[in-house]
Amino acid sequence: MEAPARALVAPRAVWRGRPYPLGATWDGAGVNFALFSKNAERVELCLLDPKGRREIERVPVRERSDFVWHCYLPEARPGLLYGYRLHGPHEPDRGHRFDHNKLLLDPYAKIVKRGRGQVVDPAFTWGDDRPPRTPWQDTVIYELHVKGFTQLHPEVPQQLRGTYAGLATDPVITHLKNLGVTAVELLPIHAIFDERRLLHHGLRNYWGYNSIGFFAPEMRYSASGTLGEFKTMVKTLHAAGIEVILDVVYNHTAEGDHTGPTLSFRGIDNAIYYRLDPAHPRRYLNTTGTGNSFNAAHRVPLALIMDSLRYWVEEMHVDGFRFDLATTLARNTQADYDRNVAFLAAVRQDPVVSRVKLIAEPWDLGEGGYQLGNFPPGWAEWNDKYREAARSYWRGDDGTIGELASRIAGSKDLFGKSGRAPTASINFVTTHDGFTLEDLVSYERKRNEANHEGNRDGTDDNRSWNCGVEGPTEDLLVKTLRERQKRNFLATLLFSHGVPMLVAGDELGRTQGGNNNAYCQDNEVSWVDWEAADRDLLAFTAKLLTLRRTHPLFRRRTYPKPEDTGWLSPEGREMTDQDWNLPFARCLGCLMDGQRLAERDERGAPIVDDDLLLLLNSHHEAVEFSFPEDSWRVLLDTARPQPTLAGNSYALEARSVVLLARPSTAGRARTDA
Repeated sequence: MEAPARALVAPRAVWRGRPYPLGATWDGAGVNFALFSKNAERVELCLLDPKGRREIERVPVRERSDFVWHCYLPEARPGLLYGYRLHGPHEPDRGHRFDHNKLLLDPYAKIVKRGRGQVVDPAFTWGDDRPPRTPWQDTVIYELHVKGFTQLHPEVPQQLRGTYAGLATDPVITHLKNLGVTAVELLPIHAIFDERRLLHHGLRNYWGYNSIGFFAPEMRYSASGTLGEFKTMVKTLHAAGIEVILDVVYNHTAEGDHTGPTLSFRGIDNAIYYRLDPAHPRRYLNTTGTGNSFNAAHRVPLALIMDSLRYWVEEMHVDGFRFDLATTLARNTQADYDRNVAFLAAVRQDPVVSRVKLIAEPWDLGEGGYQLGNFPPGWAEWNDKYREAARSYWRGDDGTIGELASRIAGSKDLFGKSGRAPTASINFVTTHDGFTLEDLVSYERKRNEANHEGNRDGTDDNRSWNCGVEGPTEDLLVKTLRERQKRNFLATLLFSHGVPMLVAGDELGRTQGGNNNAYCQDNEVSWVDWEAADRDLLAFTAKLLTLRRTHPLFRRRTYPKPEDTGWLSPEGREMTDQDWNLPFARCLGCLMDGQRLAERDERGAPIVDDDLLLLLNSHHEAVEFSFPEDSWRVLLDTARPQPTLAGNSYALEARSVVLLARPSTAGRARTDA
């Protein structure tokens, strides 16, 4: 039975309070409230009933220190729902949009319920929780959606499906461990707001790239409605050796363009929190394509971002962040990308944030927004050039072998110039945005009609190939080819230098029916269908990850020197300039010397491996590939479940990947002696 409303919130006194920390802070005796607004003229703290349906008291906030409005309610307690009303100029042409009729969300709220902040007690027993701190070279990222991953999982208790608690259950942990991934990257879990247009069509912002609360986990994914559930999930994953990376959206908010809703920042201090068009301050600079851009070049929004990042590391124990449209955050006061901008400098010098995994999506939609390879040391980046090279090669496009070789070798041309290692490249073939792996080999045209946007949304440049038939088919030859192509993509990805990223469900054959922009499909279109899982593909993916984990040649911390890695033509000789430039070339080999890694382990011992030979053939015909020497054994062939033995050559089937190994040069010398 809920306590009477006034038992929670009836403050008999209002004390002066403190300007920091910002937000609502429970100290065991009462709650301190602090809110920044430079341009507000009056602030009211509004206390709500436990259901958040009605306002039961307004508290004038009279104290202001350096533009921070603050007060202390000695009788307030955790569980209290609250918001703010701010009085000030409503002058859009000057960038001010104050409206005291709007009940506003505290930007520092730790829980958001029904659009309002809730006072929390942060107490939690972490025990011996320790972050796995997996080295970058050993990291395998698994991108997943909290709800979609377990919503249909038959072994997860029904009341926990689609929740943080669901991710902490034994069946999920077992799947992740058996697969061999080391980190889950959660699609946005900050509190979000669904756009009116989507709700009108019975849809929701499923992906969550519409944040409104940068400190609060989205409660639609919580079975208990508590912070402890999220923390328990992190603790459980850590115990299994799995890191938790958050996909964070600080580049814009859910308040949209100048016609959008006033939920928080716009009504608190619009001219501070957003980038305004200097020529028309009532409008926003929109480098994100969502209507607004958060003003990370200003000290106050920047401080909020940094406070949020530290909170998630220190209080919630997460292990890293993937920054959506990171270029927007790295734009200076002139809105140009700047490697020395305040945001990047703040991250670099921060003793907490600088030590976790940092991944940039290195582009936005503004002028000069594509910045792949241009983020500073300490950052990894999503490498879309890897995706494009892999897709083009396996589709059979002309002139792609040189580009593919650069991506397999760690994209030194992109990241080496700034002194970064191959691990700066986050390699992927698919992500949440676009075709799934199953659809990549089944569709050449998107099928987004369910989004109610006339199939205009989503990219048309999928670089996909349907293997001869568009969509589902019972043609055995087409189905066999599709199965091989999926394995080719996975093998290429996991045998490349850099950090691989898989998308949840790709290892199970998950389809979205050709929808390449399922951002609003909170239904079976997006959820992982565990009952229909392709167990053979799952076993194959796990085998690839075992091979990657077994062979340090695939997990290099440094770029291979020319003498360490040789690129071979099908005749078994070193590739020449003429070979690289043949437009019709579709087949090549990569010979890696296991004795010349030139890397050492944590105790200073040299790291050695077998010699490895990776063969790739995207031609529609088989190729006889000759070897420089014999003694090779076949570790994997995407065209043959039971590979044949290799002599001085190997019959490389059409559209296939083969991995071979032999003892390293030094090992063979010892054997011969």
